[in-house]
Amino acid sequence: MKYPLAYDTWDNQEIEAIQEVIKKGRYTMGPQVKKFEKEFCDYFHCTHTVMVNSGSTANLLILGTLAEKYKLRGNIIVPTVSWSTTYFPLHQYGFVMNFVDIDKDTLNIDCSKIEDSINSETCAIFAVNLLGNSCDYVALKKIADKHSLMLIEDNCESLGSITNTDEYCGTVGEFGSFSFFFSHHLQTMEGGMIACKNKDDADFIRSMRAHGWCRDLEDGNSIYQKTGNAFHDSFTFITPGYSVRPLEMSGAIGSVQLKKWPTMRKGRLENADYFVEKFKDLPVTIQKEIGCSSWFSFSIILEDKLANCRDIIITALIAKGVECRPIVAGNFMKNPVIDTYQLKYIANGDYKNTEKIDKDGFFIGNNTKDLKENIDLVYNTIRECLGHLEM
Repeated sequence: MKYPLAYDTWDNQEIEAIQEVIKKGRYTMGPQVKKFEKEFCDYFHCTHTVMVNSGSTANLLILGTLAEKYKLRGNIIVPTVSWSTTYFPLHQYGFVMNFVDIDKDTLNIDCSKIEDSINSETCAIFAVNLLGNSCDYVALKKIADKHSLMLIEDNCESLGSITNTDEYCGTVGEFGSFSFFFSHHLQTMEGGMIACKNKDDADFIRSMRAHGWCRDLEDGNSIYQKTGNAFHDSFTFITPGYSVRPLEMSGAIGSVQLKKWPTMRKGRLENADYFVEKFKDLPVTIQKEIGCSSWFSFSIILEDKLANCRDIIITALIAKGVECRPIVAGNFMKNPVIDTYQLKYIANGDYKNTEKIDKDGFFIGNNTKDLKENIDLVYNTIRECLGHLEM
C-alpha cells in the first residue's frame, strides 16, 4: 500500500526496552507495567490507572465492574457507531444496548437524542470518542447528573484528545478505556489501560485482571482483608476474574512511546490541518472537532454527486494504493452477530445519520509522519472520480 492506515512508530528505543526486559528475565506483568501505569496516570491526569492486554478487555473489565461490584442492571445508552468490543461486554454481562443515533458532523453520539431514549431501566451512558474526536461532555455530564446515570467512556481511538470541559478524553467518566494496538496512537504490540476515579474500583479491576485473586492488592485495601500470610493469600480468589494481564515488554514499550507522544501528536495535528484545508472544496463531510481532536484518522462522508458512489471511490483509491475502511463498524445494528446471537437492544426511531455514514462513509489513515503527498493522492483521486460522475 502506498498510503496504509497505520505506520510503525518504533525505533531503537523500543527495541532496547524489550532487550532490557529480556535481560531481567521477567516477561509477564511486573515493575515495567507498574511504572508505565504511573507515568500514564500522571501524564493524562487520571486518578487511578490499571493496564491490561487490550482496549477490548479494558471495556470488558469496566462492564464487569458495573455488573459485579455496582450490581447495575438494565440498559446502557450507546452510540450506533463504534467498534464491536464496545458492545460485546454489554451482552456478556446481561445489559441491553440502548442505541442512540450519531451526529453526522462529529460522528459521536447525538446528545440531543439521548434523553428521549432514557427509560426507567437505563443505568449508564457509554460514551465513545470516535476516530480521535471528543464527545460533547458538557451535554453528557449534564444528562448523566440529571438522570443519576453512570458515565463511562470508550476512548480507545482518542488518546490525547481534549474535551470541551478541558479534560483529557477517557478521564471524564467514572471509567475510561484506552488501546495501544499497532494502529493506535501509542503502540505497545498489544495493550490497553483503564482509568478510574475510585481506588476501590481500581483494586477490583486489578483482581479481575489476574484470575480474580487478591495477590496484586496492597495490604490495607478495602476490597479484601488479606491475611498477611503470603502462602495463604497467593491463591485466594475474591472477584470473578480473567487472565488479561499485559506483558512486561508492553509496559516497557509504553514508557518509551509516552515520551514520544508530544512529538507524535504534533505530527498528527499538522496532517489534520492540511487535510481539513485540502478537502474543504469537495462535496464531502469531514469530522468536526469538539474540543481538540487527536485525529486518529480522516473520515470522509460522500455528499451531493458523490453520494451513493462509495464503491466507485473505494475501488479507485485501492487501485492507487490507498488503504480504506468503513467508519468503524458502520451501523452496528446491521451486523450479523446481532441476530445470530440474539444480542438484546433497544431501537429508538430514526437513525438517519448512522444510515448515511453506513452507506457513504469511510476513513483513511493518519500518523505522525508528513502525509501531505498521501492526502493529495486521495484528494486528486476523488476529484477525478467526481469529474467522471459530472460528465
